Amino acid sequence: MARAKFLAPHLAVAPQISPADLPDLARQGFKSIICNRPDHEGGGQPSFASVAAAAKAAGLQAVHLPVRPGAFGEREARAFASHVKSLPQPILAYCASGNRAGTLFKMSEKVAAASKGAAKLATGGQISHDIVILGGGAAGLAVAKRLKALGRGLDMALIDPAPSHFYQSGWTMVGAGLLAQERTRGDLAALMPRGVRLIRGAAVAVDAQKRQVRLADGRQIGYGSLVVASGLKLDWGAIEGLEATLGKNGVTSNYRHDLAPYSWQLIKGLKRGRALFTQPPLPFKGVDAPQKALYLAGDHWRRAGTLADINMEFFSADEALFGIAAYVPALQDYIDKYRVNVHYRHQLTKIDGPSRRACFTRFEADGSSARVEAGFDMIHVVPPQTAPDWIKASPLADATGFVDVDPASLRHRSLAGIYALGDVCNAATAKTAAAASRQAQVVAHNLLKDRGLITGADAAYDGYSACALTVERGKAVLAEFGYDGRLLASRPTWLVDGTRPSRLAWHLHKSGVPPLFRHMFARGREGRARPATR
Repeated sequence: MARAKFLAPHLAVAPQISPADLPDLARQGFKSIICNRPDHEGGGQPSFASVAAAAKAAGLQAVHLPVRPGAFGEREARAFASHVKSLPQPILAYCASGNRAGTLFKMSEKVAAASKGAAKLATGGQISHDIVILGGGAAGLAVAKRLKALGRGLDMALIDPAPSHFYQSGWTMVGAGLLAQERTRGDLAALMPRGVRLIRGAAVAVDAQKRQVRLADGRQIGYGSLVVASGLKLDWGAIEGLEATLGKNGVTSNYRHDLAPYSWQLIKGLKRGRALFTQPPLPFKGVDAPQKALYLAGDHWRRAGTLADINMEFFSADEALFGIAAYVPALQDYIDKYRVNVHYRHQLTKIDGPSRRACFTRFEADGSSARVEAGFDMIHVVPPQTAPDWIKASPLADATGFVDVDPASLRHRSLAGIYALGDVCNAATAKTAAAASRQAQVVAHNLLKDRGLITGADAAYDGYSACALTVERGKAVLAEFGYDGRLLASRPTWLVDGTRPSRLAWHLHKSGVPPLFRHMFARGREGRARPATR
């Protein structure tokens, strides 16, 4: 048996044990065993019944809490915590490698801490933390991990109502049949850094004078420093008729986790007809996502031999294919390759699902507008996007509704102790996970500097953002840029020339980015490119 690893004085984890190991475990002082591995998971694996019998003979208690990799969450963590509380200690928990057992223990600690905090609030106690983060998306997790990496022992809490965290960049891949839907979802509690308290709840207001966040259920959470990473609001209701027909009548969107598989169903099922793809006015998150849906659909139909029978049309509210001119020639090559008819300055305003008709407003150069209708066999919709309603109505926001920050330091322009990053801030760059990762480094540094925990110059955000525009299966254009459209390549051009499609850019996006996001961006480690100081 591999040596047990203690995660706490009362609990250790280990890889698979055998019945023959139990006498030795008893001699080491263990009193109980928790098996987190389902029976018959691997060849040569002893059954739990045989381990339990050997444990009983050695004077140990044994319980079975089987979980499968990536398929457990808060319910299993609560069960684990209950066993840890009731069993004689110290306890050894095991699975195939020890990883599941260790993850369950970490999750159970967070569940216990959350329950303790909820009980305190229920009895009228006031909760306050040195640092409070609003939002458990890419930006919120990245800054939480980075803060922990730079300042151990910080009293921190993260507020989010959702039980799950999603790798949203992967939904386009799901919509093209290239990635399993379940690979884009993770348990938020499991992704939290140790020592950061997860508060389940939805923020609805911030009192900057009292330094308090108010939640929808009436709770007040005090803060010393506040980081706003609340993300965007997808305004499905802004398009008349859209909500009533999403997920049927050939209407889909990769901007919803549950609809991405329907996108693939429509693409692989369409043999002839008219396929529409839309792009709303900026700002919207995932600036590459509308075109990735277009290109990957065209690539599938080309490979299937049906492209000649499908009329592909792209309706964009913008005036150009991409906002950075250096990347347009490579993208235009694929527009031509898939014979896409592009309509610029067209904004989707209404959908009649049963009749399969889409209505657009076409904006002319002279300021006039006209109504345009188009029939479809399928349509991929990207909804308009705004800041959350409560942010727009708060003193945090600028005239556009987004949190008003200094573009370099990412501090709030007028409210002390408040910072913002990710999709909700008004930094004038593309809203991507790569941007959030760089911003997290800047916010963490400057927040800790302001609190007197580190010294030196401010970290300065240069507007860095990046996206991989997948133009076909196996190739992508890696766009990296900053403020004012300045190109900011993080790798030498001999390795990846971002202005041309490459296989490496594709592999970075499909195979490299999901685990990289979880283990680097979401854990707060710095990426290849680091923020400047000033």
